[in-house]
Amino acid sequence: MTTIIRRFVETDTGHRVPNHKSKCRHMHGHRYRFECEIEGDVVSISGVSEEGMLMDFSDVSKILNEKIHDVIDHSFIVYEGDKDCISALKIMGDWHRTIIVPFIPTAENLAKWAFEQVSPEIKNNYDNKLKLTAMHVRETPKSWAIWRP
Repeated sequence: MTTIIRRFVETDTGHRVPNHKSKCRHMHGHRYRFECEIEGDVVSISGVSEEGMLMDFSDVSKILNEKIHDVIDHSFIVYEGDKDCISALKIMGDWHRTIIVPFIPTAENLAKWAFEQVSPEIKNNYDNKLKLTAMHVRETPKSWAIWRP
């Protein structure tokens, strides 16, 4: 079994943690970095494009772009129970991208969310039994969360 890690997607995304004891309760943003770990068998079929690989890194990047970057980049993620924040964002009108989610948008919860978006897109090629095994979300250069099922 081999593991590959693809670090590709970075987003500029806002959030707030409404019950936080410190400054994270305020509306703010981060340059999030998403990394995924995929496990499986190396393709050994001679002559195919993926020979010697689990999955082409460019195919992984395409999935991360479509399922994560294009959804949350330059948006504000807000917990559906954070009525004050939702009201404030509504004042900004149609030109503001707001993503309402059923969880408090911490790095831990975003890692799980991203895993759930990407996992169904990881396809087995040539019976190499691919599986998304973890999603990393770096909120700052010093702080990140990893979600594994």
